[in-house]
Amino acid sequence: MESENPSLYWFDIIANKFEKGTKIKIGLVNIDDCTSSNITGSGGGVCKVLHGLANTDTVAVKFDRIMTEDENRTWKEFFPEWIDEDKKWGTPKCPEIPMPRFEDYPRLDVVVARVPCGNGTEKEGIRDVFRLQVNLVVANLAVESGWVSPDIRRNVYVVFIGSCGPMVEIFRCDDLVMHRGDYWVYKPEMMRLKQKVLMPVGTCQIAPPFAKTGKEGWRDYVFRSSILQNVNNVTIRRRSIYAIAYVTVLHSSESYVCGAISLAQSIRLTGSTIDLILLADDSISFNSTLALRAAGWKVLRIQRIRSPFSRKGSYNEWNYSKLRIWQLTQYEKVIFIDADLLVLRNIDHFFTYPELSASANNKFLFNSGVMVVEPSACLFEDLMVKSFKLESYNGGDQGFLNEYFTWWHRMPAKLNFLKNFERGEREIPDGVFAVHYLGLKPWMCYRDYDCNWDWLHHHRFSSDSAHKKWWQVHDTLPVELQRFCGLTKKMDEKLKFRRERAKDGDFPDGHWKIQINDPRQYHYLDM
Repeated sequence: MESENPSLYWFDIIANKFEKGTKIKIGLVNIDDCTSSNITGSGGGVCKVLHGLANTDTVAVKFDRIMTEDENRTWKEFFPEWIDEDKKWGTPKCPEIPMPRFEDYPRLDVVVARVPCGNGTEKEGIRDVFRLQVNLVVANLAVESGWVSPDIRRNVYVVFIGSCGPMVEIFRCDDLVMHRGDYWVYKPEMMRLKQKVLMPVGTCQIAPPFAKTGKEGWRDYVFRSSILQNVNNVTIRRRSIYAIAYVTVLHSSESYVCGAISLAQSIRLTGSTIDLILLADDSISFNSTLALRAAGWKVLRIQRIRSPFSRKGSYNEWNYSKLRIWQLTQYEKVIFIDADLLVLRNIDHFFTYPELSASANNKFLFNSGVMVVEPSACLFEDLMVKSFKLESYNGGDQGFLNEYFTWWHRMPAKLNFLKNFERGEREIPDGVFAVHYLGLKPWMCYRDYDCNWDWLHHHRFSSDSAHKKWWQVHDTLPVELQRFCGLTKKMDEKLKFRRERAKDGDFPDGHWKIQINDPRQYHYLDM
């Protein structure tokens, strides 16, 4: 009979998965040896449970604990604000995180770890290098024991002991077998877990486009593995097609409908035929919905989600609606793209990246305008619970997601090129995949020039070449869709007011002198 005591129940759950009499080999991470002389050590209840059981063989996994203070191994060191992506001064390298000698711990059936929780509070994410080390040690041990070949894997169970549980970035809630009290039991899906351990330990390197699994290449992203289980605790996998999609979200107003239409057009112009999914709340009208569908989006209705830490009426009050993308469980993987981006080159191959992959923003943070996400119902539920505990630094989704996914994978800055020019030429560099139009949006300006020039605080967002690029894509749209990019009377009045202010201030760029020929100023959009 299974015990109701969580410290015993986890073992009962796992033992029932093995044939009777099978010797279960258990590796202990951050737990002392379970010897008769040490059953009251750091292993606590774990050693008491395992000590004396005839069908278990335990071994303490030895590794050098990373010293975050003495060796200055801080989170910032692993997640730097800037790296040399172009490798002008050599290949960027990550600091090393010590790992065990994996050959000393072959064919483990179970890995049990006491997981540290770091110094985080309920208001902030956990950025603790030792916690990351323990999670990576466990993940590597599981993969080393479970990965037999690309098509055959052994089942390896993972048990975490601790109030905060494992890192959700590495161990998926979809693989959770049991959670009681401080005990968490997982049966990891090895294909995903192997890709995770092959990623850089931080964002001090660009993550590889796809992980290598030895001599053979990683599976093509349009395939995943279905599962067949045999009696010897071995999993055999066969390839089957899975669904992927590009996703964007519109909520609270129709101000970004034009942006979403142009985004879809830009993706299709690159030759991509992957599904386009648009999540829209009730603020998007029937006519706009028809236009979005004509542009290529499959429109799904959602209820918007309020940002708990934003101010009422602020621009990001409902930005947590973006979390709805994790509910798209009909898709194996999605790339989220904000509606104020333009895709210039085909980015289909970025579906090979794992969750959560994104381009850097500043400090140790990522920009949530482009993200690789693996939809999950249980992860969405956890996001909703944590949304009231983890405080967003900017009140919006980006701040919150950076506290939830503290371990993320760096994709090239050119995948999400931020239109933000602090100095130098205001040109889009060669090889950019997508431009993120910060500041005033192109469709909210006259065609004739980037109206960010007319607002002193927005000068850094100004680029006439980027502005022109957006309108080039717009002009490939059918005429019936172009009308959704018109100006309202209120928008036109704001543009004229800013031009007058720039003229009165005699702004040296001189854009306010340009003759406006945009025909939209004579035919307002009825909104």
